[in-house]
Amino acid sequence: MSYFKRRHLFSKIITYIVLLIFLIPVLWLIYTSMKPNIEINTRPPVWFSKNMNFDSYLALLGFPVKHEGFGFGENVPFGDYFRNSILAALGSTFFALIIGTLAAYSFSSFKFKGRNGIFLTLMLARAIPGIALSLPLLVLFTKMKIADTVPGLIIAYTAMNVPFTAWLMSGFIGEIPKELSEAAMIDGCSKWESFVKVEIPLVGPGLAASGIFAFLAAWNEFAIASVITRTTAAKTFPVGLFDFTAEFVSDWRGMCAMSVMMLIPAIIFVITVQKQLVKGLTLGAIKG
Repeated sequence: MSYFKRRHLFSKIITYIVLLIFLIPVLWLIYTSMKPNIEINTRPPVWFSKNMNFDSYLALLGFPVKHEGFGFGENVPFGDYFRNSILAALGSTFFALIIGTLAAYSFSSFKFKGRNGIFLTLMLARAIPGIALSLPLLVLFTKMKIADTVPGLIIAYTAMNVPFTAWLMSGFIGEIPKELSEAAMIDGCSKWESFVKVEIPLVGPGLAASGIFAFLAAWNEFAIASVITRTTAAKTFPVGLFDFTAEFVSDWRGMCAMSVMMLIPAIIFVITVQKQLVKGLTLGAIKG
């Protein structure tokens, strides 16, 4: 076997090992969600259960369960949490992409006094932990009467994601040759029309990457949502996981089932957007 073939084989083996390491927690989560609660807390652990079923998933989706001792997760309003999470994540991603892209375009295309300082301040704002912002946001949102609402979460998550989106998009927009927008303006386009018709289509990979990060950040966010939400009108999945805990016991099976259900929309979103990301990168390579 030649050196290059051995190197390629070694790289594939390392890749599969790393992938397996990352998949083990997910596989264990799925396995635990189908085991009876009595086996989850058994010591030593039950590695191969003979009593696996899908009761935890059926209960979350509102179907009756057949086995006894399921837990108390069947009372969790899964549908409300799903609605709130998907609206907050998609809504904040949409607005973060719009505001962040416009901000990136301004920082990349215009020279104005204090530009670097404003950009640095915007980046530093993202470094503030969510738990430090949660209480001030609660006070502010309560006065604005948007606390414990999905629109309030969208506003908070949009503000949280705009700095990173602006930073990432500024790199993509900065790589676009200025000659393209100048040629469009010579042909009669305004500055805005040149941005929308010429530059935006060229930064598709950047929009896809920014969308992935913004969606996942909002989908998995806990610190802010745990403070500014109180009822099922606005609670999201990460906060809703606490419904599986009581004073002395926890429904680990139901909690794992809901965690698995949380993964599905995120995976679908990432796969869908990733196709556009790869397509944009491929087209860019061909044109280059």
